[in-house]
Amino acid sequence: MGAKTALYQEHLNLGAKVVDFAGWDMPLHYGSQVEEHYKVRGDAGMFDVSHMTFVDLKGERVREFLRYLLANNVDRLTTYGRALYTCMLNEQGGVVDDLIVYYFDETYFRMVVNAGTHDKDMAWIKRHATSFDVVVEELTDVALLAVQGPEARSRVHNLLSETQREKAEALAPFNAVESEGFFISRTGYTGEDGYEVMVPEDQAVDFWRRLHKIGVHPIGLGARDTLRLEAGMDLYSAEMDEETSPLEAGLKWTVAWEPQDRNFIGREALEPQYNATPTRKLVGLILDDRGVLRGHQRVIVDGEAVGEVTSGSFSPTLGKAIAFARVPYDVSGRVLVEMRGKQLPARVVKPPFVRHGKACFE
Repeated sequence: MGAKTALYQEHLNLGAKVVDFAGWDMPLHYGSQVEEHYKVRGDAGMFDVSHMTFVDLKGERVREFLRYLLANNVDRLTTYGRALYTCMLNEQGGVVDDLIVYYFDETYFRMVVNAGTHDKDMAWIKRHATSFDVVVEELTDVALLAVQGPEARSRVHNLLSETQREKAEALAPFNAVESEGFFISRTGYTGEDGYEVMVPEDQAVDFWRRLHKIGVHPIGLGARDTLRLEAGMDLYSAEMDEETSPLEAGLKWTVAWEPQDRNFIGREALEPQYNATPTRKLVGLILDDRGVLRGHQRVIVDGEAVGEVTSGSFSPTLGKAIAFARVPYDVSGRVLVEMRGKQLPARVVKPPFVRHGKACFE
């Protein structure tokens, strides 16, 4: 038996197929993964993402600490509630984890990191925080609901108090606000607009039920994966890991090189790669034949295996199989993907595959 979120019984009540995910018992789907995918693309869906790790960082030197810990530069965060996507790197330039960091004030930041990397992330953060006298506090009495889709924000607004609603309506993307016990962030992992709403754990079931009552459909991990893949969003342990730099994971934009005197972990290892032509790159693939692209399938060029699929699935929006693949830098155009003893043709494209609910490719 794995760990359970406050909404576990709600998932069972709704007929969810429950699977193990990073040590948590989580819903894979509630009947039809494809229907759930369409709900998010066309209306609004809600995800239980309470298994994520929430960390508050406090201290007089907390900004200095995060300038060193993170590859992106928290000096960009100067207004309350502003969020930044970034990676934590190791000394070799590999990705320890990707995360979102929020600014509250000069002595208080918050991070949301992945569930599957909880133990190593907490050890890594605490190890480096000691030198900066930063207090690391994990939040364990909260739940996080992601409400995503073109109608998501208006649905959430219907359930908020007048004060909460006014503050939420004013939020620009990648900003958050705390109001009356709710932490409302205009972020997500689907390519659609919406919120991630952190609530006290004892209010999670009520908020979930009220969302469901006004027509927000529950969405499982299966659709979450196809949505993020269509949106061109990396998955930790697939597109990136401790052996892969952000430059090879399509995340060069998350590494802030200015100011030049900012010494972040991994900078020394990455600098020689930054202006050099990389040996590998992350690309998108579209299969124009029948079949499903999956992780670790080999990519073939001129009869030779040159790379592999990092993650793939069927795209409900495109009606075709899509994937990310890591290949040599000069690969483009057409390739073959090996599956079940066959080599099927695929197009190399630049993600995302879907933007604002519309297919980017035919």
